[in-house]
Amino acid sequence: MTNKYSNIGATLAIAKASLKSILRSPSAVIFSLAFPLIFILVFGFIGGGGVTVDVGVAKTCDTVNPVYKALEKVKLLKLIKDQSTADMNAELVKGSIDVIIDIRKTGNDWILQPPLSALPNKSPFIVNVQYTKASIKGSSIFKTMLNNILNDIESGFRKKLSGKEEFPAFAELKETSISGREYKTIDFILPGQLGFSLLSTGVFGTAFVFLSLRITLVIKRFFATPVKRYSIVIGEALARITFSLMGALFIILIGHFAFGFTLIHGFVTVINMLILSVIGIIVFMGFGFTVSGIAKTESTVPPIANIITLPQFLLSGTFFSINAFPKWLQPISRALPLTYLNDAMRKVAFEGAGLFDVTHQLLILLIWGIVIYTIAVKTFKWE
Repeated sequence: MTNKYSNIGATLAIAKASLKSILRSPSAVIFSLAFPLIFILVFGFIGGGGVTVDVGVAKTCDTVNPVYKALEKVKLLKLIKDQSTADMNAELVKGSIDVIIDIRKTGNDWILQPPLSALPNKSPFIVNVQYTKASIKGSSIFKTMLNNILNDIESGFRKKLSGKEEFPAFAELKETSISGREYKTIDFILPGQLGFSLLSTGVFGTAFVFLSLRITLVIKRFFATPVKRYSIVIGEALARITFSLMGALFIILIGHFAFGFTLIHGFVTVINMLILSVIGIIVFMGFGFTVSGIAKTESTVPPIANIITLPQFLLSGTFFSINAFPKWLQPISRALPLTYLNDAMRKVAFEGAGLFDVTHQLLILLIWGIVIYTIAVKTFKWE
């Protein structure tokens, strides 16, 4: 009596064989693990590249005074004016914003009304600055720059008026500091590199494998067996998901133990990041299926795949926040699926968000998944 054929067994056998082939593939290991790990090591050791200080501008801030005008001219500073007070305070606690500044008039406009009939006894401006311990480096840079600006402005006005030492300070400086977790470079870089790893595996791995199976007539041979078509797809998908989870766990643990990558809720955070990794790889495999359907030969896979991966790698906040991009470029960045996966990863890891707190990002990924798999069904070829 013969045993009944099992498609589940066939699916698992295909998955096992495919996983072995992935692990033996130098290109898969390099793109999915080596490249992201190299970037993590570089940024982990050097602490990041160019410095930018994000300055939240309070809604009550006077923006026509000399201090604010001087701050606007400093290229190192990015003045953020389009966020609500609550959002700014939340970003300050997280270290996403380095400082919040609020410049107000005191009503004593002696600076603006020379010559003086009497010696003034009060500064014309109060500069309130709120720092965060979550961004010690940014706070320190801004404090130095602000003091230099105030000293330069005050020296200029003293010379312009009379040079008398009896004048009060041009602006009264009031500084406060709040506590918060330090937002390190690795906390931004690692989720982006993890997303890049998933994107590379999903697009390049899937595209090359299915095109190769079709060209070498392996799929055609499968059709001569009782194995179902869905077993082939699911088996290959399981192999890639397993490989991606192994790589994701490796990257997360290296980042945490070697460079202090923040896992705010420890093991729970790791599990949530791995779940996001599964969602990401499933969406990105849709791009791979599409590429394998469009490409005619293996040599045409890299150009087509790069058209999909490079814009996301460069524009989805992998190395730099998309807020640092030009205004005209930001809508393009916010339309890419990798942007939302990176954003969800960072919120889960550093902010302690749960999966229900990143439903907006998951919804965008779901929409992308529906769209890309619809296209994949239309373009994918078995023979």
